[in-house]
Parts: sequence; C-alpha cells; structure tokens
Amino acid sequence: MTHTPPSYGTPEHPRVAVRGEARLEVDPETARITVTVTARGKDRRNTLEDLTRRNNHVLELARSYGQAMEKLETGAISITPELTQKGRNEQIHAYHGRVHITAVLNDFTALGEFTTRIADLDMTRVNGPWWGLRPDSPAHGTARRQAVHEAVQRAREYADALGAQLTALVELADLGAENTAPPAPGAMRGRAAFGGAAPEPAPALDLEPQRQTVYAQVNARFIMSPPKL
Repeated sequence: MTHTPPSYGTPEHPRVAVRGEARLEVDPETARITVTVTARGKDRRNTLEDLTRRNNHVLELARSYGQAMEKLETGAISITPELTQKGRNEQIHAYHGRVHITAVLNDFTALGEFTTRIADLDMTRVNGPWWGLRPDSPAHGTARRQAVHEAVQRAREYADALGAQLTALVELADLGAENTAPPAPGAMRGRAAFGGAAPEPAPALDLEPQRQTVYAQVNARFIMSPPKL
C-alpha cells in the first residue's frame, strides 16, 4: 500500500512553503468614458426638451460606431430648480438638467474620433478615458500560471539546496490577481455652439492606450524528500 505523506512537515517528509508572484504589462482591451449632457433654461419644459434632444444626439452618435461601442449605459438624470434667493420670497430663477452616460469602446481609433465629436457638442462634458481589461481577459490566466510556475521553481531551488526533491503539493492558495487602477484622467468640456456658419469638425484626438499591470500571487506548500544534510 502506498504511504501518503502527511500535509504537515516531519523529519521524514519536510514541508517547504513558498510564494509565487507574477507581474505582467499588457495592452488594454477597453476604454471607458463618461459623458455628461446638460441643459439650462427659464422654463422647466423647455429645459427638459433641450436635455432630451442633446441626450438623443449623443446616443445616436454612440450607436453609429457599431461593434466598436461595446457598452452604452445611461446613468442618473436630474432636473434641478435654481432659486434666486432663500426665504419667504424665494423664486425659481432657472432649471438645470443633467444626464450621465457611460460608453465603453474596444476600438481605440474610433475612441479618439468619438471623444472629439462628443467634446465638440454644446453643453457636453467628457471625462476619461479609463483603460482596462475585461474580467475574462486571458492576461489574468497567464499571470496566475506564471505565479504558480514561479512558486514551483522556487520550491525546487530550496529542495535542491538541501539535496532533496519535491514529492507532493499539499496546498495552493490564491492571493488574488487584479489590475492597478490608472490615475484619474482629466475632463474635457465641449465648447458652446454659437450662431453663424457651422464650424469645421475638430480633428480626432490621438489617444495613446495606457498599458495595464496585472498581478497574481499564490502561496504554495510542498512536501519534499528527506534532505541530505
């Protein structure tokens, strides 16, 4: 009958515990931007109509990019009255409307053009881009495999230093693999539109994708043969 070594260390079956780590620099797969469409007016209905029209324009423009637009979501919507003064005689001076839209693109050439066209719209603000990887990106699996390989290699080196060999794996603990969060990007504001001849379209922004850092760490415990001390 084959004798299974214990999971804890003994003189006959010493245990070696190591950590394996991996750090990869990979190209991003997606870019996320947020668009804030605003409207302001003396009349609530007119403000809402302006906001609806501008919001529809942004959505139509986004949908025109087809498969390059991986995700398009509308967030919070608000219509807020602005009061002239506080107290008994408070009156509504104006209404402020706002819609938040999130767009995720996977084509970075289209991203530069789309961002420029959105930023060129009246009463529109653009924030981003935030570069990222998809949750199921192969980069995560690659990092985890490299971390495991490093743990095995490190354990073998310890065993070799003692004239021993690894005989069994008794534990492998995943410490997590995640992306580093990129710095918060600046905001780009669309310029106001005025009467007269239509302005020339602004040239598309040349956006350089930010490389993503993927980490993976594992703890591994092995049983090795008796060392030759």
